[in-house]
Amino acid sequence: MNVPLLIARRYFLSKKKRNIISIISNISMVGVAVGTMALIIVLSVFNGLEDLVRSLYGKSDPDLVITAVKGKSFELQAPLMTRLRATPGVHLVTEIIEDNALLQYRDRQMVVKMKGVSSNYYHQSNIDSAIVDGSHELHRDNLDYALLGAGVQHELSITLDNRFAPMRLLYPKAGKFRVSMDPDAYFTQKNILAGGVFLIEQRIDDSYIFVPLEFARNLLNYGNRRTALEVKVKTGQDVGDVKQAIKQRLGAGFKVLDSDEQHVSLLKAIKIEKMFVFITFAFILLIASINIFFSLSMLVIDKKKDMAVLMAMGAGRRTIRNIFLFEGAIVAQVGAITGLVLGVGICWLQQTFHIVSMGMATSVVDSYPVKMQLSDVVLTGVAIIFITISVSIRPALNASRLDVRDNL
Repeated sequence: MNVPLLIARRYFLSKKKRNIISIISNISMVGVAVGTMALIIVLSVFNGLEDLVRSLYGKSDPDLVITAVKGKSFELQAPLMTRLRATPGVHLVTEIIEDNALLQYRDRQMVVKMKGVSSNYYHQSNIDSAIVDGSHELHRDNLDYALLGAGVQHELSITLDNRFAPMRLLYPKAGKFRVSMDPDAYFTQKNILAGGVFLIEQRIDDSYIFVPLEFARNLLNYGNRRTALEVKVKTGQDVGDVKQAIKQRLGAGFKVLDSDEQHVSLLKAIKIEKMFVFITFAFILLIASINIFFSLSMLVIDKKKDMAVLMAMGAGRRTIRNIFLFEGAIVAQVGAITGLVLGVGICWLQQTFHIVSMGMATSVVDSYPVKMQLSDVVLTGVAIIFITISVSIRPALNASRLDVRDNL
C-alpha cells in the first residue's frame, strides 16, 4: 500500500468546503483545467490550418518536383528523361516552364507567373476540379488557351474566349539593344485566349496563369531548357522512397522536393507559431498552477501536527515529502483531466458540427479547421507534470524538514 498517496488522497477528499485551503485548491484545479482546455483547442486549430494548407495546394501540387540546384532552368536531354521514367514508382513526368511575364489585356497590364505545362498535366494535377468558369483545356480548335487565377481575371477584367481582344504576354529578350521606341526591340510578344478561371488559393489565384508548354517555350525562347519536372508517384508507392531513388539516378545537380518541401516556408511558419503558442500557454498554465504552491504551503502549516505525529511513528522525511508531492499531483491531475475532456469535446463538436465559422465571406472554408493529434495531448500532459513538480517541490521539502519536538 502506498501510504503517502493514501494520505494525500485523504487530504484531498476530506477538505471542508469553507476551508480557505480548499477554495485555493479548487481555484487551482479550475485554472489548470481552463489552461489545458485552451492549449488543446489552440494546438488542434494549428493542426487544422496545416492540413488546410496542404489540401489547398494539393489541387495544383505534384507529388515531387525536380529543379536545378544552380540556376532557374536546366537542359532537358533524352537520357535524363529515360532514367527518370525508368525509376521504380514513377507514374508520370510533366515538363514545366515557369517564369514572370507581363500580361496585357486591353488598356490594363500586370506581371504574372506564367506556367507552361505539357499535355499530360491534367493526369498530374487536379486543377481541373478547381475551374470555376470556362474550360480547363489548354488547346482546342487549333488554338492555345490560358487558365487564369480568379484574382488575375478580376484585376484585368478579362473576358473568356474573346477572339476580338486576346490577351498579350510579353517577355524581355536576352542581350543588349540599342535605344528604341519600338517595344518589339525589347520584348517577345505572343497572343493567347483566356479559356478558364481557377480558384485554388489566394497567392496562386492572384498571380498565376497556366499556358501550353509550346507557347511558353516560344515566348521565353527556352528551346530544350525546362525550369522543372513534376513527377506523379504510382498509387501505393511511398513518396519518400521514390524521392530517394530519383535523387540517386539524377545525381547532385538536381533538387527533388516533396509536397511539404515545396511550401517549406509557409509550413515552417505555422509550426513556429504553434511552438510559440504552446510556450505561451505553458506559461499561463504555470501561472495558474502557482495557486497549487500556495494551497500546499498553507496545507503544510495546517497539518504540522499530523506530520509530527507521523514522523514520531517512524515515517521518514521522504514519506512526508511524497505526501505533499502527491497532493499537488492530484490537484493538477483532476484539473488536467477535466481540461483534456473539455478540450477534446469542444474540438470534436467543431469537427462534427462546424459551430465556429471563419466569419469571412471570402474564406475558402466555412468554419475553423480543427485536427486533434495524440502528440499534442501527450505534450500537454508532460508540460503539466513538469509544472506540477516545479510548484509542489518547495512546499513538500518544507514539510519534510519539520521539527518533531516543536510540533507535537
